[in-house]
Amino acid sequence: MKAIEIRQYGAPEVLVEGERPDPVPGPGEVLIRVAASGVNRPDVLQRMGHYPVPPGASDIPGLEVAGEIIGGDEQAMAAAGFKKGDRVCALVAGGGYAQLCVAPVGQCLPVPKGLSDIEAASLPETFFTVWSNVFDRGRLQAGESFMVQGGTSGIGVTAIQMAKAMGAKVIATAGSDDKCKACLELGADHAINYKTQDFAEKAKEFTGGKGVDVILDMVAGSYVAREVECVAEDGRIVIIAVQGGTKSEFNAGLVLRRRITITGSTLRPRPIAFKAAIADSLKAKVWPLIENGKIKPIIHSTFPAAEAAKAHALMESNQHVGKIVLTWQ
Repeated sequence: MKAIEIRQYGAPEVLVEGERPDPVPGPGEVLIRVAASGVNRPDVLQRMGHYPVPPGASDIPGLEVAGEIIGGDEQAMAAAGFKKGDRVCALVAGGGYAQLCVAPVGQCLPVPKGLSDIEAASLPETFFTVWSNVFDRGRLQAGESFMVQGGTSGIGVTAIQMAKAMGAKVIATAGSDDKCKACLELGADHAINYKTQDFAEKAKEFTGGKGVDVILDMVAGSYVAREVECVAEDGRIVIIAVQGGTKSEFNAGLVLRRRITITGSTLRPRPIAFKAAIADSLKAKVWPLIENGKIKPIIHSTFPAAEAAKAHALMESNQHVGKIVLTWQ
């Protein structure tokens, strides 16, 4: 099969198309003929040598795919309601930038009705991540306020729509007025240009001084101190990336007085059973919202898989709104 390989760590140009042996599915796994592969920030970090591959995972980058089941553990497939020929999208621990990909059957979901393979390939990584961190870990409830840092990223466009659909008041930050406008068009109640406005002050203003109930943070670093300033009593700050650095100083007295929870997680190394439980939640609670149009995949660009380097360059430019997807057709 053809696959996109990282021959050495470095700039986007180190991504090259090569040939690999076809993967062989094991117990509890399916083999997917990949039509489209989602591009995510962890892929960029892996290419640069900053995101080690979990033990046992493929060194081929790519954490989400969509395509057709062409083989695998038929008993496990039947138990999950799948069969050969079904169109699925799947979260994987690696190997997504390839014509064939093995996935645990529990991490597969049916392609939502009416969606293309390209749209479906944009779903797993961000939807699993947002559900796990905003709703399971962050415990966001209808009627609460929610802020996402980086509202036009793949995570951001998903978080805005999902939180809004679940009945939350949504605030998004973005790095330009145009991106703020895009956040509002996606359903955010308020958008803050973090380059020209103080997001902590604006968040307090938008919540009438109460503060935000749940914050999804992909920056960390100096942001954490400002988030502690603008989170509500019993508020939750959930860190899922550290683009602003791994070290933070914040007012611990505020954490005590307001009973603030600061937490975080990474999804890639978690066990299959953990991810399968998220898949079950998504299928029951979110897939119907996609199928009735309340939540939509937001695709910024597609590239032929052989042009993966261009896709990574675009992601690093931060000019995109929504997801970037590679195609194998």
